[in-house]
Amino acid sequence: MNLVLVVNAGSSSLKYQLLNMDGETVIAKGNCDRIGVDGHLSHKVPATGYVLEQDCPFPTHTEAFEKLVEVLTTGEAKVIDSMSEISAVGHRIVQGAEIFDRACMVTEDVINQIDALSELAPVHNHPHALALRACTKVLPAGTPQVVVFDTAFHQTMPPKAYMFGLPYDDYKNYHVRKYGFHGTSHRFVSAALAEAMGRDIKDLKIVSCHLGNGSSITAVDGGKSVDTSMGFTPLDGILMGTRCGSVDPSAVTYVMDKHGFTPREMSDYMNKKSGFLGVSGIGSDNRDIQNAVLDGDEKAILTSDMLQYQIKKYIGAYAAAMNGIDAVIFTGGIGENSWEVREAVCENMEYFGIKIDNELNHKTRGKLTKLSVEGSKVEVWVVPTNEELLIARDTLKLIGK
Repeated sequence: MNLVLVVNAGSSSLKYQLLNMDGETVIAKGNCDRIGVDGHLSHKVPATGYVLEQDCPFPTHTEAFEKLVEVLTTGEAKVIDSMSEISAVGHRIVQGAEIFDRACMVTEDVINQIDALSELAPVHNHPHALALRACTKVLPAGTPQVVVFDTAFHQTMPPKAYMFGLPYDDYKNYHVRKYGFHGTSHRFVSAALAEAMGRDIKDLKIVSCHLGNGSSITAVDGGKSVDTSMGFTPLDGILMGTRCGSVDPSAVTYVMDKHGFTPREMSDYMNKKSGFLGVSGIGSDNRDIQNAVLDGDEKAILTSDMLQYQIKKYIGAYAAAMNGIDAVIFTGGIGENSWEVREAVCENMEYFGIKIDNELNHKTRGKLTKLSVEGSKVEVWVVPTNEELLIARDTLKLIGK
């Protein structure tokens, strides 16, 4: 078997999938959670339906990796005899800034560079570096490791799209610019759509809507990102689960002053206490918001309306930026499963060439489906994302070279 382990490390978690790339199937997957707190393992073997839930101490990412190796190679959850059977490990990295515009092999210098970018992604990059070092300790010597960057896909944006209206020295000295995120997802679904349509991606203008607890919308022209809604950090863009999205900067300083917040406290306020949660007062899960909408809750209705309106605006803006649009993609937890959001976004867009089959839309959850009706100038699709598979493909391609 041609096995690739895909790792997605957070500050207190270590998500993983072991894939057999001969058939692109998942052999095992799980999450080592609450690292540095107490520790919990969730592990699944899809082929047998075996599920393991276990509390275990994870003081650091190293212990989490050691547990990962244990469950993959021993006991009832065992799927391989030894980690030496794994061809390579692919790691998802959130922030590569302007240093990394493509996947690359892991070296000590690369790990140090990723760690040095922690100021641009404090919640993600330092844990990524810790996980890379922990993985190197635990794996058999010489096992190839590859890093795949969320920001890399957006490195094709032109300066007019990624620059802010701040003094140029802030860009030159402090690297303040739009970076964009969810790049691996946008790259996967846009390529999958082109294949489903039977078209060359170089001939397509696509607006890709990755909608979930974190959401971003990307203009993909000829297979390249030319603009995206998330900015310097994943806080920018549309309303999200607990993130406010785009806000007038003066509103930020005004609210800071009213609450007496420090910059860090204001950042937490916008990242963790705003969005669906802050506007609705109900929670950060869109399913809870939609249930409250059915009950007539006014703030839930407002939250839902804001989200749908903002998505619609981005679709129009990006069609203008690309001088046309061939297709709209809905992906991510909300995009793939919420017919309510899809229907509201596509409503009254006939003038734009968008018209969907509402009956089909109501029935569609999490599967590749064309929602637009015959004759719709712009095709509308649900395209399930699979970032882990793309990371595994990138990893194999790189070690093959």
